[in-house]
Amino acid sequence: MPLRPVVLAVVGPTASGKSRLALEVARALGGEIISADSRQVYRHMDIGTAKAGIDERSEVPHHLLDVVDPDQPYSIAEFRQQAGAVISDMCTRGRVPVITGGSGLYVRSLTDGLDVPAVPPDDAFRLAMFARAEIDGVNALHQELAAIDPSAAARINPRNVRRTIRALEVWRHTGELPSDALRRKHDLPFRVVKVGIALDRQRLYAAIDERVDRMVEAGLVGEVESLRDRGYGWGLPSMSGIGYRQIGAVLRGESTLSEAIDAIKFATHRFARQQRTWFRPDDEGINWLEPAAIVGRMVDRVLSCYRASATAPPVAAN
Repeated sequence: MPLRPVVLAVVGPTASGKSRLALEVARALGGEIISADSRQVYRHMDIGTAKAGIDERSEVPHHLLDVVDPDQPYSIAEFRQQAGAVISDMCTRGRVPVITGGSGLYVRSLTDGLDVPAVPPDDAFRLAMFARAEIDGVNALHQELAAIDPSAAARINPRNVRRTIRALEVWRHTGELPSDALRRKHDLPFRVVKVGIALDRQRLYAAIDERVDRMVEAGLVGEVESLRDRGYGWGLPSMSGIGYRQIGAVLRGESTLSEAIDAIKFATHRFARQQRTWFRPDDEGINWLEPAAIVGRMVDRVLSCYRASATAPPVAAN
């Protein structure tokens, strides 16, 4: 039986250094990067999403960046279909797919073959749920989801009203618990090697705070102003992302910049904790790496994991 191609996934919490590691590994393997980030799909949103720069993209091809405008809808089902086509094309060309990104569901839809329900948006239902959230509070919707599907609710920040509504929408239209749907898997035409970066909480929070400061210095406020001037409303899902939401409050006169920076750091700390739901330290399917001062050492370890899998005896698809 011929060997199936190997796909590499570099995972870990936000600001842990996984993008840099993925870039170095792609260079070493002759690979290309697939962004598994639900925010980096939006055009004109570069600084606040920590998107790869022009120089990095010119050296190593990056896929699924700048897919849609900030006012266009984009779903996990669309991502999985597009990413699958990119992976197939890369394997045909003899290139190594390197998946990296902070959106756990996006990553695992590829690496674990999660069968994400392709439920079309129900605008009337969403408007009704948003109206209810305005009256009863966002926690009321999350509590309803928790009563229906505790596992799904545990994966969603109670403040993330859009994801909560989407989970309720899936349940309403399919009659299936969202968490049950995510347990279904389909066979993958490739093998997956997962490597993760493990940082203790203190070092991770320090890295997050430093990155937020760099974003502000790089012009995050101007980026959000530009989005506003292009006509993108504050109520869009894209504009509710961490960084954009807080700077939007500054531009509306509801917050000072200093307060917004602190709020961005706090929200990003919380997001990093939530990512542990998808990338657990006790996940034996992930080869966890302790960050070293010399990135090259980490690259060597990743390459060893990859090559060991690439030369393993043929096995049937799971």
